[in-house]
Amino acid sequence: MNTEKTVYVIIGGTSGIGAELANQLKSDNTVIHVASRKTGLDINDEQSVYRYFESIGAIDHLVITAGSFAPAGKVTDIDTAAAKAAFDTKFWGTVRTVKHAARYIKQGGSITLTTGMLSRKVVAGTYVKTAINAALEAITKVLAKELAPIRVNAVSPGLTQTEAHKGMSEEDRNAMYQHSQSNLPVGKVGQPTDIAMAYELLMHNSYMTGAVIDVEGGALLN
Repeated sequence: MNTEKTVYVIIGGTSGIGAELANQLKSDNTVIHVASRKTGLDINDEQSVYRYFESIGAIDHLVITAGSFAPAGKVTDIDTAAAKAAFDTKFWGTVRTVKHAARYIKQGGSITLTTGMLSRKVVAGTYVKTAINAALEAITKVLAKELAPIRVNAVSPGLTQTEAHKGMSEEDRNAMYQHSQSNLPVGKVGQPTDIAMAYELLMHNSYMTGAVIDVEGGALLN
């Protein structure tokens, strides 16, 4: 009988979707490492990422849910330095993480990235998020071929009720949720539990690689 525990690493796992996923994965048969800036891991710092995975050793599954604040607005108005900083954190931070984690992933293991529905939904004023998420979706398939037999997939969430929107006023946040709920085919706003199930599918279905799973309540249909 195999009594070896399954080891998960969730980057961005101290809040939001990542924290919910970590909670769902907890059992007597798992070891779960969660990391973010709150725990001292800076995915903008390559040496920090290198040391983090070296300290953990062999793992089964890596999930990256860490994001960045992406400025919104017209291309003529957005500060390009702020746009570049957002891209550097979410896109290149993901690349740095995969680069140093891949050498420690066991046979049959997986990597799951996080993109977003704006990669394919055309919304004015969102070119920064669109570019970041589209780039991540593109490399998902390249990495799946390059790192095989490690499986590489991505989850593309829609609007989800998490701490990511805490910077908005309560009135504006509730109005955004109500508008989304009224317009989405599913008639609800996403919850972290909804999104976490997609990561579990991609990690545990050994016949999936190079896939991008949309969990967006039908927003791409509108």
